[in-house]
Amino acid sequence: MKDYTEYMVEQAQKLLAIDSPSGYTKEAAEYLCSVYREMGYEPQVTVKGGVLVKLCEGSAETGKHASDPSCGPILLMAHTDTLGAMVSGITPEGKLNLTPLGGLNPNNTEAENCRIITRGGKIYTGTFQLINASIHVNGEYNEKKRSYDSMEVLLDELVESADDVKKLGIMTGDIVCFDPRTVVTPSGYIKSRFLDDKLSTAILLGYARYLKDENITPARTIYQHITVFEEVGHGACASIPEGVTELLSVDMGCVGEGLSCTERQVSICSKDSHGPYHYDVVSGLIDAAERAGADYAVDVYPHYGSDADAALDAGIDARHGLIGPGVYASHGYERSHRDGVKNTFELLKSYLG
Repeated sequence: MKDYTEYMVEQAQKLLAIDSPSGYTKEAAEYLCSVYREMGYEPQVTVKGGVLVKLCEGSAETGKHASDPSCGPILLMAHTDTLGAMVSGITPEGKLNLTPLGGLNPNNTEAENCRIITRGGKIYTGTFQLINASIHVNGEYNEKKRSYDSMEVLLDELVESADDVKKLGIMTGDIVCFDPRTVVTPSGYIKSRFLDDKLSTAILLGYARYLKDENITPARTIYQHITVFEEVGHGACASIPEGVTELLSVDMGCVGEGLSCTERQVSICSKDSHGPYHYDVVSGLIDAAERAGADYAVDVYPHYGSDADAALDAGIDARHGLIGPGVYASHGYERSHRDGVKNTFELLKSYLG
């Protein structure tokens, strides 16, 4: 059986090169549909813009899941929307004020290059800087709190006024995308903005390809939903296929002080800020990781919410779980590792059978 790790890393790099902050995800969805179709699947674009695809019809007895949810159809979820920003105003000097899309933190985006996409389809570049960013001029540079009120975008255009900016076609509501700065090191580390959650989206593509290449039909019916509004909280609130009894978010695993997961492991979340994940699902994931020999960690995420949480908040009656490769510096310049990708893939294979 072939190693799918390289394929998943390559797909992650391709996805990371496509701008897709929440609310501007059409190009990423189109790319995903093309990949699924090349593999022989029939993806559908949801009304909200996500990508829903049925991977297989389960081989288990018809109706068996009626009394056993663990045998029923399962929906695997990842999200391709990322953090980003939107133009909220234009200053008299021709600079851009921003409002965040999702949890984009100004402390993590200072001096970052960005792209401004106008409603007319033009793309301009700029840099997100502290107002009065020259250290040799600004005596309060070190003390100034970084916030959306104290920072602005400097356009790479000859503009000196708000009218100059408007003549370019830039207006309030335009999308601002930040450079991912993707790097894969010889030692296997994957560094980039927006690994959350394009890395796990790539893992789901790898799993879909694995089923086709190896001609495998698991016992359960399996769907995948790549959502496009997870970063703003309502990615998986809809489009759950009929009969689904289990929701498994494949997102980033948290790495940081007080947690046991590393970037080289797959993380199994037992509880996040919304509450505990389904006890039997978490136990099943641990058992599957043990069977596969996957390097894993079980953690509680103190400041986290997932697509599975959003689905349950919307009233979906299903069991739920959350796994993902360990990712350090979440919502900043993130880092994971090929081993984390492989361990997540191995856990998926083992858990789904």
